[in-house]
Amino acid sequence: MANESTENHGKAMQPEETPQLQALYRAFDEHNIKPLWTQIGNIMPRHPAPKAVPHIWKWSDLLPLAEKSGELVPVGRGGERRALGLANPGLDGNAYISPTLWCAIQYLGPHETAPEHRHSQNAFRFVVEGEGVWTVVNGDPVRMSKGDLLLTPGWNFHGHHNNTDKPMAWIDGLDIPFSYQNDVGFFEFGSDRVTDYATPAFSRGERLWCHPGLRPLSGLQDTVNSPIGAYRWEHTDRALTEQLLLEDEGQPATVEQGHAAIRFVNPTTGGDVMPTIRCEFHRLRAGTETRKRREVGASVFQVFQGKGAVVLGGETRQLDVGDIFVIPSWVPWSLQAETRFDLFRFSDAPIMERLHFHRTHIEGEEK
Repeated sequence: MANESTENHGKAMQPEETPQLQALYRAFDEHNIKPLWTQIGNIMPRHPAPKAVPHIWKWSDLLPLAEKSGELVPVGRGGERRALGLANPGLDGNAYISPTLWCAIQYLGPHETAPEHRHSQNAFRFVVEGEGVWTVVNGDPVRMSKGDLLLTPGWNFHGHHNNTDKPMAWIDGLDIPFSYQNDVGFFEFGSDRVTDYATPAFSRGERLWCHPGLRPLSGLQDTVNSPIGAYRWEHTDRALTEQLLLEDEGQPATVEQGHAAIRFVNPTTGGDVMPTIRCEFHRLRAGTETRKRREVGASVFQVFQGKGAVVLGGETRQLDVGDIFVIPSWVPWSLQAETRFDLFRFSDAPIMERLHFHRTHIEGEEK
């Protein structure tokens, strides 16, 4: 059985086609019954066979479309956000980048305000370029700047306002497909504006929590989501730089030669920043090529700096700053750096790990 081909999977119970069998199948249809022996190859494949496909969205295409949307589509109640969802070509026209994840380009014009609301879905923002927008999360104004990761955990009121004469675009990541499929979503309107138009350099959450190795005694209770509203680029950059410097000194600091990486964590638990989404940042030295790997679950990358390529399912695709690509479950992939190559990554790994579906295979390692 172990050597049986995928094509033969599930065919052992195919009975002879007879009038009696056809009548049985009609009765199944009448009573909304689907017998396992006619579909096992689809619902229990030998390995993940995702409908989602590997795909790349070029920033050079996305940003002009967001800008044109800014000219034609107002922000306000009803649509709520000027957000362009990236629709995986394999997912039947839904604005889902994977079966569990949503990714969108959000665009806010000069002096515009996106009104407050809240929802069950967990969300984050990552800024590849631009300054001047504050997101207000449960009344706490959080500056959005280049390279920053901003969190909006589920059921937190949030809105955005642009304090400048220039527009700004960023990516949103949410667990919308997962929550929709499992019927867990709630939504509620908040203020038609934002509750605090202050523009502090650092949010209250940062001032309380963002001191390396230190935890406030007022915050001894563990939280499901990270209490940090913004993970600043200067800290991410410093961590990646030090990993590569330690590698130069012969210390085991990187995930593989020439490949530094960090995971953003909840300081109360040491776990992921939100229960359904993992966020990471990767830096490759020029000339580095990562080992090919497969993982259960979906990942999305955005190029932050540099030039390189991704090999997706055996096809090499060139990447520039801002480009976004999705890796569906169990699709083989690797990265190639032409220059120093910085990439932000998010995935559904917390879901896969909590449900014990996670599995990774790295080329050259035993299964």
